[in-house]
Amino acid sequence: MKKLIKYFKESYNELVYKVSWPTRIELSNSAVVVMFASLIIAALIFVVDLSFENMMRFIYERIF
Repeated sequence: MKKLIKYFKESYNELVYKVSWPTRIELSNSAVVVMFASLIIAALIFVVDLSFENMMRFIYERIF
């Protein structure tokens, strides 16, 4: 039981005194970057998926 209490105390001290937390501005800037990156990746995946769909439709129409 003492080890568990020591663990929680050390974890609390590390979170409060040793971790450098981002400011609100840094956090919001990071969130915006992640949102734009997600949108760009989603758009690229959409284009690739649409391309493969059209290629497969072209191939299947020629074969069957």
